[in-house]
Amino acid sequence: MRKTISTKILSYFKKEPVLIIASILAIVSAFITPPDMRYLSYIDFRTLGILFSLMAVMCGFQKLGCFKMIASALLNKSRNLTQLLIILILLCFFFGMVITNDVALITFVPLTIAVLNLMGEDSKKKLLIPIVSIQTIAANLGSMLTPIGNPQNLYLYGISGVNLLDFLKLMFPYSFISLILLMIWCFVKGTHSKKMGIETKNINVSTDTDNLNRVQLGAYILLFVLCLLSVARILPYWVLALIIIFTVFVIDKKVLLKVDYSLLLTFIAFFVFIGNMGRIDTIYDFLSNIIVGNELPVSIISSQVISNVPTALLLSGFTNNYTSLIIGVNLGGLGTLIASMASLISFKFVANESSVKASKYLGYFTLYNILFLICLVAFHSFAS
Repeated sequence: MRKTISTKILSYFKKEPVLIIASILAIVSAFITPPDMRYLSYIDFRTLGILFSLMAVMCGFQKLGCFKMIASALLNKSRNLTQLLIILILLCFFFGMVITNDVALITFVPLTIAVLNLMGEDSKKKLLIPIVSIQTIAANLGSMLTPIGNPQNLYLYGISGVNLLDFLKLMFPYSFISLILLMIWCFVKGTHSKKMGIETKNINVSTDTDNLNRVQLGAYILLFVLCLLSVARILPYWVLALIIIFTVFVIDKKVLLKVDYSLLLTFIAFFVFIGNMGRIDTIYDFLSNIIVGNELPVSIISSQVISNVPTALLLSGFTNNYTSLIIGVNLGGLGTLIASMASLISFKFVANESSVKASKYLGYFTLYNILFLICLVAFHSFAS
């Protein structure tokens, strides 16, 4: 029995390491700063409410298979390998802006594996690692454009008070450069692969829409519009959350079970830890002296170690330079495998493929992440 419990604990730690670490930090900090009524002021309920609502709606869309249907229709129109690469990569890039980088990868990486299976084992062996690596980069880079693209953007957008247009203006140049880099890779890879004899073979992906529940689809579209209104500060977040809970419970209550509640708990744990640390003058002054004026490099470096979502939560407690912080944590999603936790999603899919060596994927993934990061940091230095 003891072995079974310890095994379960170890398994959960491996599954949710960020949540476990954040919880430990929150508990330890509570001994230094005992719980009181100020704890409630630590928590950004608006971010939690909107994040929950968006995740519930995206889970609904995903369960209906909407994103795969759109992708399949586009893939069936590809006539050569370069077009196929462009579609597979840009699906992650553009959908990441709207459905989040996590959902984009959960949706399109398995679809990519299915497409490569249709092309044959040899083509799959040569293309799987490069395509999934660049898809992951594309999802992380596409998601940085919008406040709803990833959790750190939603949080920083909320606390910074910046309006939607200014946020888009801030991140658009980086997204545009990213798009150019991705297109260059697609053309170069497509041309090189064609010379190696790799080509598409009349790929036909199923686009069956007969079983699509159009009532649920209409409901989720309406709920997504309400999410956007809440992000734009038109609809109160608590009204949105209540509408989402009631509507989703009525149309398909199982969707509520698919929401990533561990992410919400991670946010709460970090809010407690950061709030407690901010009340200790010596620690607050020490961290502020390190961070203020160095938000971009500190956030990029920190993201490589603890990932960009915790970095955004942590650093926001010690600086008001949200512009540099937004840019830093988004660019910081490039680099190591854990720089963006969404990257682990792709890695798990690839690692489950028997024909692929995980070490080879990590090598390719890290190399191109560093190249993209260097290009975007160089652009930032030039633009500044």
